[in-house]
Amino acid sequence: MAVITTSELKLLQGEWPEQRIGLFVDTQNLYYSAKDNYAKTISYQKLLELAVCGRRLQQAIAYTVDRDGSAHGFMTKLRDIGYRVKCRQVEVFKDDSGNELLEGDWDMGIAADIVRHWEHLDVIVLASGDGDFVPILEVAQEKGCRVEILSFRETSHTQLIRFADKFTDLSVQKDIFL
Repeated sequence: MAVITTSELKLLQGEWPEQRIGLFVDTQNLYYSAKDNYAKTISYQKLLELAVCGRRLQQAIAYTVDRDGSAHGFMTKLRDIGYRVKCRQVEVFKDDSGNELLEGDWDMGIAADIVRHWEHLDVIVLASGDGDFVPILEVAQEKGCRVEILSFRETSHTQLIRFADKFTDLSVQKDIFL
């Protein structure tokens, strides 16, 4: 596994310009990792550049969650820089104690899209540190796809980092923060 620690965008072993890239971005995972650890936000333009790295982008999908309609501007910006945006409205539930619970998880949707696209991709790039994706990404590798992860090392599941063909630690990437 190659660990990227500089912002130099050059092709590494196992990469070539004709590779077809699919980028799947768990925006909630990245948002909270950047906010909680750095009090900053992510440059999704820079994230896209890191993922593509001189190769052929086939698909870039950003998965968003909107609680009150306030995410419209964010989604528009993502579309403007080349992402296909999928949005889910937050569902509010109450537990047995009356505490408010928010549900807006995209894990199954992201996994389903990875399956839908892997036949047309050479590389699956997941921008998330969520270890729940390990099983589906292992299957993608078995199908012949290279798997690359873009996330923050300190909030990434260890197994996700270990099995990736390439892990890029976003915390050390130049210009990743706005």
